[in-house]
Amino acid sequence: VQLQASGGGLVQAGGSLRLSCAPSGRTFRGYGMGWFRQAPGKEREFVAAIEWRIGLTYYADSVKGRFTISRRTAEHAIYLQMNDLKPEDTAVYYCKDELPYPLRDYSDYTSGPWGQGTLVTVSS
Repeated sequence: VQLQASGGGLVQAGGSLRLSCAPSGRTFRGYGMGWFRQAPGKEREFVAAIEWRIGLTYYADSVKGRFTISRRTAEHAIYLQMNDLKPEDTAVYYCKDELPYPLRDYSDYTSGPWGQGTLVTVSS
Protein backbone atom coordinates (compact mmCIF):
# COMPACT_ATOMS: atom_id res chain seq x y z
CA VAL A 1 0.00 0.00 0.00
CA GLN A 2 1.55 3.24 -1.11
CA LEU A 3 1.02 6.88 -0.31
CA GLN A 4 -1.78 8.91 -1.83
CA ALA A 5 -1.17 12.47 -2.93
CA SER A 6 -3.98 14.95 -3.47
CA GLY A 7 -4.69 18.64 -3.93
CA GLY A 8 -3.43 19.24 -7.44
CA GLY A 9 -5.21 21.32 -10.03
CA LEU A 10 -4.96 24.07 -12.60
CA VAL A 11 -3.62 27.42 -11.46
CA GLN A 12 -2.27 30.54 -13.12
CA ALA A 13 1.36 31.53 -12.81
CA GLY A 14 1.93 33.29 -9.50
CA GLY A 15 -0.83 31.34 -7.81
CA SER A 16 -0.75 28.84 -4.95
CA LEU A 17 -1.75 25.27 -4.24
CA ARG A 18 -1.49 23.01 -1.21
CA LEU A 19 -0.82 19.33 -1.70
CA SER A 20 -1.57 16.67 0.89
CA CYS A 21 -0.25 13.15 1.35
CA ALA A 22 -1.29 10.36 3.66
CA PRO A 23 -0.72 6.63 3.70
CA SER A 24 -3.64 4.33 3.02
CA GLY A 25 -4.05 1.52 5.50
CA ARG A 26 -0.81 2.17 7.37
CA THR A 27 1.22 4.93 9.00
CA PHE A 28 4.25 6.71 7.65
CA ARG A 29 7.45 4.71 7.84
CA GLY A 30 11.05 5.58 8.31
CA TYR A 31 13.14 8.64 8.99
CA GLY A 32 11.95 11.06 6.34
CA MET A 33 9.13 11.81 3.91
CA GLY A 34 9.31 13.80 0.74
CA TRP A 35 7.77 15.18 -2.38
CA PHE A 36 8.93 14.40 -5.89
CA ARG A 37 7.59 15.43 -9.27
CA GLN A 38 7.68 14.31 -12.87
CA ALA A 39 7.04 16.70 -15.72
CA PRO A 40 5.95 15.45 -19.16
CA GLY A 41 8.89 13.92 -20.99
CA LYS A 42 11.25 14.38 -18.06
CA GLU A 43 12.64 12.20 -15.32
CA ARG A 44 11.23 12.25 -11.82
CA GLU A 45 12.98 14.78 -9.60
CA PHE A 46 13.26 15.53 -5.90
CA VAL A 47 11.33 18.56 -4.58
CA ALA A 48 11.40 18.63 -0.77
CA ALA A 49 11.82 16.40 2.29
CA ILE A 50 10.97 16.53 5.96
CA GLU A 51 12.30 14.63 8.96
CA TRP A 52 9.26 13.12 10.67
CA ARG A 53 10.29 13.35 14.34
CA ILE A 54 11.59 16.92 14.61
CA GLY A 55 10.43 18.47 11.35
CA LEU A 56 13.75 19.41 9.75
CA THR A 57 13.33 20.26 6.08
CA TYR A 58 15.36 20.23 2.88
CA TYR A 59 14.46 21.73 -0.52
CA ALA A 60 15.60 21.49 -4.09
CA ASP A 61 17.12 24.76 -5.26
CA SER A 62 14.38 25.18 -7.87
CA VAL A 63 11.64 25.50 -5.21
CA LYS A 64 13.52 27.03 -2.29
CA GLY A 65 11.74 30.12 -0.99
CA ARG A 66 8.48 29.26 -2.81
CA PHE A 67 7.49 25.84 -1.47
CA THR A 68 7.07 24.77 2.14
CA ILE A 69 6.88 21.17 3.30
CA SER A 70 5.23 20.42 6.64
CA ARG A 71 3.77 17.53 8.62
CA ARG A 72 1.06 16.88 11.18
CA THR A 73 2.10 13.91 13.22
CA ALA A 74 -1.31 13.42 14.86
CA GLU A 75 -2.96 13.24 11.46
CA HIS A 76 -0.19 11.20 9.84
CA ALA A 77 -0.05 13.58 6.92
CA ILE A 78 2.45 15.73 5.10
CA TYR A 79 1.78 18.81 3.03
CA LEU A 80 3.43 20.89 0.34
CA GLN A 81 2.42 24.54 0.23
CA MET A 82 3.36 25.87 -3.20
CA ASN A 83 3.41 29.63 -3.71
CA ASP A 84 4.44 31.78 -6.67
CA LEU A 85 3.92 28.85 -8.99
CA LYS A 86 5.62 28.89 -12.39
CA PRO A 87 4.79 27.03 -15.62
CA GLU A 88 7.92 24.92 -15.09
CA ASP A 89 6.34 23.59 -11.88
CA THR A 90 3.80 21.74 -14.02
CA ALA A 91 4.15 18.05 -13.20
CA VAL A 92 2.62 15.08 -11.46
CA TYR A 93 3.60 15.32 -7.81
CA TYR A 94 4.23 12.23 -5.70
CA CYS A 95 4.99 11.66 -2.05
CA LYS A 96 7.26 9.03 -0.61
CA ASP A 97 8.32 7.85 2.82
CA GLU A 98 11.16 5.69 4.14
CA LEU A 99 13.72 8.25 3.06
CA PRO A 100 17.00 7.48 4.84
CA TYR A 101 19.08 9.55 7.24
CA PRO A 102 20.54 12.14 6.84
CA LEU A 103 18.12 14.65 5.38
CA ARG A 104 19.50 15.68 1.98
CA ASP A 105 18.78 16.01 -1.70
CA TYR A 106 17.14 12.68 -2.53
CA SER A 107 17.61 12.95 -6.29
CA ASP A 108 19.10 9.45 -6.23
CA TYR A 109 15.95 8.08 -4.63
CA THR A 110 13.61 8.30 -7.60
CA SER A 111 13.09 4.58 -8.13
CA GLY A 112 9.71 2.99 -7.36
CA PRO A 113 7.31 1.80 -6.26
CA TRP A 114 5.23 4.95 -6.25
CA GLY A 115 1.72 5.67 -5.13
CA GLN A 116 -0.90 7.78 -6.83
CA GLY A 117 0.32 11.23 -7.78
CA THR A 118 -1.58 14.46 -8.22
CA LEU A 119 -1.34 16.65 -11.31
CA VAL A 120 -0.36 20.29 -10.96
CA THR A 121 -0.77 22.44 -14.07
CA VAL A 122 0.46 26.02 -14.06
CA SER A 123 -0.67 28.20 -16.94
CA SER A 124 1.29 31.21 -18.09
